[in-house]
Amino acid sequence: MTKTWRGRAARWAIALVWFYEGFWCKIWPGRADQRAIVGDVPFLPGWAVTGALLGIGLTEVAIGVWVLSGRRARAAAIVQTVLVAGFNLGGLLFGTDRIDEPGRLVTQDLAFLALIWMVTWTVDE
Repeated sequence: MTKTWRGRAARWAIALVWFYEGFWCKIWPGRADQRAIVGDVPFLPGWAVTGALLGIGLTEVAIGVWVLSGRRARAAAIVQTVLVAGFNLGGLLFGTDRIDEPGRLVTQDLAFLALIWMVTWTVDE
């Protein structure tokens, strides 16, 4: 469990990013740019894009719930780091023309990862 109210607030901030990205951007109502980026993934048939977005979105929501639980915080941070890096890499490889400012995306995600790891270092496991 986090030691302070600041740690809990930071954990909520992280979870809200995952909820927004997962539920709002991928499930309901969904963002056209994210659908387009997933649609550009090679070897992913068009009929599978909706299912892929749903799976990614549900995974992101589940990560948010995991973060709020405070359980296995280091494992959660590792999983989050891998997902953020993987999503960025995939977006930059397959959807660069659909990302308005790739530098901003990477910068924001580096700040997000810094917050994730700072929260991880404030917990007792």
